[in-house]
Amino acid sequence: MASGGTASHIRDCGVDVIEVSDYTRSPEVIGGRVKTLHPAIHAGILARNCSADRNELKSNGWYEIDMVIANLYPFEDVISEPLSTIEKTIDNIDIGGVTLLRAAGKNYHRCTVVSDPEDYGVIIDFLDRSGVDIEIRKRLALKAFDCTSQYDSVIARHLSKGEIFDLRGYHNAELDYGENPHQEAAFYSWQRGDGVLGGRVHDGKEVSYNNVLDMDNAIRVMRSYKDVTAVVMKHNSPCGIATRQDVYQAVNDAIACDTVSAFGSVVGVNRVIDIETANLLKGLFVECVVAPGFENGALEILRKKKKCKLLEVTDLYGSELRKEVRSVTGGLLVQSVDVGGMKQSEIDTVSNRRPTQAEFRNLVFAWTACKHVKSNAIVLANGLATTGIGGGQPSRVQSVEIAISTAGQTATGSVMASDAFFPFADGIELAAKAGITAVIQPGGSIRDNEVIDAVNEYSMTMVFTGKRHFKH
Repeated sequence: MASGGTASHIRDCGVDVIEVSDYTRSPEVIGGRVKTLHPAIHAGILARNCSADRNELKSNGWYEIDMVIANLYPFEDVISEPLSTIEKTIDNIDIGGVTLLRAAGKNYHRCTVVSDPEDYGVIIDFLDRSGVDIEIRKRLALKAFDCTSQYDSVIARHLSKGEIFDLRGYHNAELDYGENPHQEAAFYSWQRGDGVLGGRVHDGKEVSYNNVLDMDNAIRVMRSYKDVTAVVMKHNSPCGIATRQDVYQAVNDAIACDTVSAFGSVVGVNRVIDIETANLLKGLFVECVVAPGFENGALEILRKKKKCKLLEVTDLYGSELRKEVRSVTGGLLVQSVDVGGMKQSEIDTVSNRRPTQAEFRNLVFAWTACKHVKSNAIVLANGLATTGIGGGQPSRVQSVEIAISTAGQTATGSVMASDAFFPFADGIELAAKAGITAVIQPGGSIRDNEVIDAVNEYSMTMVFTGKRHFKH
């Protein structure tokens, strides 16, 4: 039994079908908006498996309906169309389909509900055998309620114009514990059936809560660079980033930035990992390796590292976040993602000396890295690789000291990026004494002139971006 265009399609396929209007003896009305909303339909769906309900159906000349298959109007597709009108939007709010799914889902003990075309094959297999068992009907009912709930959420969000923000995640895995052993944790994916961070963990190794955080930030760093780039992540903060001509050199130089912190880290690279790189990582204890792919030989080498998890994210650039959500007491904070793009025309040279081409390339590289470091963030770089990183300190000058200390002798000739303005000239003075030649920062301090004077005094160069990269 089917209505309207569905009935016509089934008939064209050579299958017998009863028109809903013929069964209910009630025509489709209000321009086809009312078709299945009729007691003859919903009584047949909701009838329980008892003689009283069967007799009541029989007395009215109605039948039990054992299965409901419904696809909802494509509301989400319609509202994503740039030229969609409010009239078209309203017309694509499904009423009858949602009601059918909810009714059949409620009566899953007797009735099977199918809301997803991907389940058609499953249903056919069961019908070819002994029928759909209760556990399958229950699972399909849950899927139907999730479908209608999500459908209503999209409508509410769209019509509320931002007054409503809701979250929906699908349970992916229970984790051993959270950030600490006494905390419970689980991973939920935005899409049903998606793997951890939209990727696939090879060999089914279980990842920890902290692994997921580190791998997520590694992925964000990898996405920020189009050229071959590797990152070493430790405690959710990068301790080395390098852009090179090949994967091996990128990974090697990212590790070299801070070889001590690289022990027990997460390593990510935005290209397929080859055998040479796998052999490099073989001798280093790392928690996880993240990449868009692994050569066969490389995969075999890395699989032998007992405690190392290998995450393959094939669609590295295609699944970027649009919104970030953070839980706070009594609610949520929601913001757009800091994409951090920078055009050369937006950069203002404020020092007497302009950056050389090499300095400018390193400044852009360091500025891109800066947004992934906890504030107050300071990144030193040379030759498109970080030489020192400092962040997460209450004082910016403390972060400068940490970055310079980490860099050691490699600070000489490096450039320095700061995620926010320098409130005093002390950070610049430390940088100059360490041999740093160029600085990139947003500007905007009431003491900008003092900072610029210090840069000029030490014959350094400095550019302002007018854009900040706080990461709390």
